[in-house]
Parts: sequence; structure tokens; C-alpha cells
Amino acid sequence: MKKIQGIYGAPHGHWVGDGFPVRSLFSYDRMGAEHISPFLLLDHAGPHTFKPAERPRGVGQHPHRGFETVTLVYAGELEHRDSSGSGGKIGEGDVQWMTAGAGIVHEEFHSRAFTERGGSLEMVQLWVNLPARDKDVPAAYQTLLDAEIPRVPLDDEAGQVRVVAGSYLGQEGPARTFTPINMWDIHLRAGRDAVLSVPEGHTTLMVVLEGTVQVNGETIVRDESVVSFEHRGEEVRLEANNEAKLLLLTGEPIDEPVIGQGPFVMNSVEEIHQAFADFQGGKYGALHD
Repeated sequence: MKKIQGIYGAPHGHWVGDGFPVRSLFSYDRMGAEHISPFLLLDHAGPHTFKPAERPRGVGQHPHRGFETVTLVYAGELEHRDSSGSGGKIGEGDVQWMTAGAGIVHEEFHSRAFTERGGSLEMVQLWVNLPARDKDVPAAYQTLLDAEIPRVPLDDEAGQVRVVAGSYLGQEGPARTFTPINMWDIHLRAGRDAVLSVPEGHTTLMVVLEGTVQVNGETIVRDESVVSFEHRGEEVRLEANNEAKLLLLTGEPIDEPVIGQGPFVMNSVEEIHQAFADFQGGKYGALHD
């Protein structure tokens, strides 16, 4: 079994724009980049009920550079546009995987249809670091629809694993990644248990979004918590005390400096200064109506 290294609760929530009430369940500045590499942070937005409105809520144009953002929608519907000319709409079960790379400007809003009808919104956004060799790749965008994401049933009808990235029991996720990463969206049924095989040597983080889970037969973890595991070991045992919604993230660590400021994550202070200068100089492009 992979031993538990630490358990982290979420700090108080905050709003991103006027459309996303979030709690940052982990971040590189709070936990230390070397302990969670290649991951940088994860925000859990909602669940929050929005009343019908005329104007879409969300967050307006802003830049990113040096990493990737991964948005998984559990409820509601989002629309995205960016300066690479990409964009799209994602709803329940869908994922958008955006590579900021050498620089991008984007915006995220509730979709027009969701705005008009209102309802519950819930999503997570994960930031994944890029190694130095890939920080200047061209910006790119992947839309991963729910129907394209494989589902692997767990033994004894314990639940299922949706394989967004990496692989599980031979099922490959549709996301293209720059370093070896697994992103598993897991549902566990109440009173059932499962043993998951995870890679030796990977950073391994389990995010409990909903429910209460017993880990490795001894530790109770409640919702809005993150479990960090040691790199050694190849199994994690989970038992759900009630219906549970989890994310299991594993990744090969990137052994490089992490220097971040706001929407930029690079390898040195000088590169951060250059990232700001390039953005101010218009090198990331612009959105056009």
C-alpha cells in the first residue's frame, strides 16, 4: 500500500469573477511545489445554485503561460474562448484541457442556455505544470466530451472510474499530456470498497469532493480534503462510508524549479518578468468579438 503522507483541508472560499465560488483544495504555494509536482493547484467551484439571469456570469479575459488548465464539469454548462481561436461549450461530464504553453488569453463564462435557465454549477479546475522544454509550445485546446471518456467498473459493483488521462486497467484516457499523468474521476458506492493500482514513484493525490472515505483501512477522510501519498507503493485501498465522489491524480514528478506569479508559472524570476512583458506587448494574442 502507498502510505499516507498528509491530509489537507480546504481554506475559506473565494470568488473567481462573478461566476465561480471556489475553494482551493491544494496549491503549490501552500503545500510546496516539490510535494505535488507535476500538479500545481486544484480549485473546486460549487456546488452553487444560480438564479436565471440575462447576462452570463464568469471570468473575463486573462492570460496564462507555462502550464495547462484542466476543467471538469459536474453540473452546469460553460463556454470558453481563447486567443488561439479555439473555444467550445462543455457540460456535465465534459472536460476542457487547455495548454497555455508560450502564452494565451482566454475567458470562461456560464453558457447562454445555463444563464437563462439557472441551476446548479459544480466543477473543478486543475493546473498541471509543463517541463521547461515544453513551456514555449504553442497554445492548444482539447475538448474531451463525456461520451469519449472511458468508464471502468470496479469489482463487486463498488463504483466506476472515468479515465480522463493516463490509463486504468488497460483503458486509455483521451487527454494528450506532456508528462506521464493519470486523472481518474471516481464514484464509489456507499459501503463498498476498492483497491486501486497506482504507479510506483508517482506523486499521488486523492481529492475527496463529496462523501466520506476510509483510506487503507485506517484513516477517515471527509469531503473537501486532499490526501497526499508517499511515492513508494502501488496500491490504495478505499472504502466509502456513503456515496463518494473522488479525483485520483498521479504524475511523474518534474524535478525543476517552480516560480509562479499570478497566471504565470515558469522556472525563474527572469522568465516570469519576460512572461509579463510578452503579455503586455501583445504576444499572447487577443480575443475578438
